[in-house]
Amino acid sequence: MDTKVALAQSDVFRDTPVRLLGYANELGEAFRSVVNVKWVWLSYGIATAYVFADTGYKTVAIRKQTFSSEKERNIRSLKEGVDVLTWQTLASVVIPGFTINRICATANYFFSRSVIKRHAKWLTVAVGLTSIPFIIKPIDEFVDYFMDKTVRPMLKIESPQQQHEKLSSEGTIRN
Repeated sequence: MDTKVALAQSDVFRDTPVRLLGYANELGEAFRSVVNVKWVWLSYGIATAYVFADTGYKTVAIRKQTFSSEKERNIRSLKEGVDVLTWQTLASVVIPGFTINRICATANYFFSRSVIKRHAKWLTVAVGLTSIPFIIKPIDEFVDYFMDKTVRPMLKIESPQQQHEKLSSEGTIRN
């Protein structure tokens, strides 16, 4: 598969509703106050499986491309795997899970000390669920920025956005 063609295609793990599987742990965190902790851990398992599926998919896609040597193929696929695993772990599991956990803990703290304390647990769930759509884009953008300033320069690779812009300027893909 040609690199330019592969990059021009939609990313099923980031550009489609499949991306939402990476946020299963946020649902678990939002419902933590009303479900058994085993369900919360299951939600983290789903999100982690999503991360590994995306990493494997992208690594295999790189391995299917044509390279001048097997060593180059191995290095490029390893770099891609590290990039995807790091990005997805941060953007899908660690940062959003922590964020929703803290939002819910704060909400529960205040609700349980108010006149509506008998509804504190379900109000906490509502706050957690309502917060999810608002945290996704800022977290993704932060992780992109973080990766572009740290991990990607160390790996000597371009970000997906830089690759897209490069291909657009070459006329390989249309915006």
